[in-house]
Amino acid sequence: MAGCVSVQEPPQQVTRAVDPTYVAMYGSQPEEQFPLPATDISEVDPKFLRREVAYSGTEEPGTIVVDTASRYLYLVRENGRAIRYGIGVGAEGMAWSGRARIGRKASWPRWTPTAAMIRREPERNGRWAGGMPPGLGNPLGARALYLYQDGRDTMYRIHGTSEPWSIGQSVSSGCIRLFNQDIIDLFNRAPVGTPVVVLNGERVIEPYEDLRVSSNRQRVQGL
Repeated sequence: MAGCVSVQEPPQQVTRAVDPTYVAMYGSQPEEQFPLPATDISEVDPKFLRREVAYSGTEEPGTIVVDTASRYLYLVRENGRAIRYGIGVGAEGMAWSGRARIGRKASWPRWTPTAAMIRREPERNGRWAGGMPPGLGNPLGARALYLYQDGRDTMYRIHGTSEPWSIGQSVSSGCIRLFNQDIIDLFNRAPVGTPVVVLNGERVIEPYEDLRVSSNRQRVQGL
């Protein structure tokens, strides 16, 4: 599971017109250790872009809720609200559920393939047995949140991605990935110790979603 990398090609998608507010939200971040280019979101379903939504779950504010079935991650806020991020889910991400906490965080982390991944694809992954240096091509992307239970690493990660097309998709392997701009945003909001709930089969119910980017741009920009 620590591999967190997909091995499939991007699907054919339909290019859409994108609201300028989101173009700015997913724009370049040249101040990063590895200057981050803008993410092309024209081929992404708009429902997977970051926004504030109504939240009717029972978790306390400050909790991260990962809804693997719907491909959403929620950061619960006060007053029945949450910030919702689109996610991509690998096979390992679909296989695990439960409660954990963020045990550590890393900015521009290294990636190390698992022994099973090296056995499966020695030519592709064998050279990274000692770890892939951080950078724009690293499968963990710009940030990683490492989930722990009872002080022990679950090997489950929430991280960025070098494959932005995979957001909203089920991919062949890996954990939970977000757009790099989104994982940076979540990283800045979620301290070590943040509780995390991973649902598998259950879904977070959103009875209404009263935030629309086209009419509430200032609130979106203030997320």
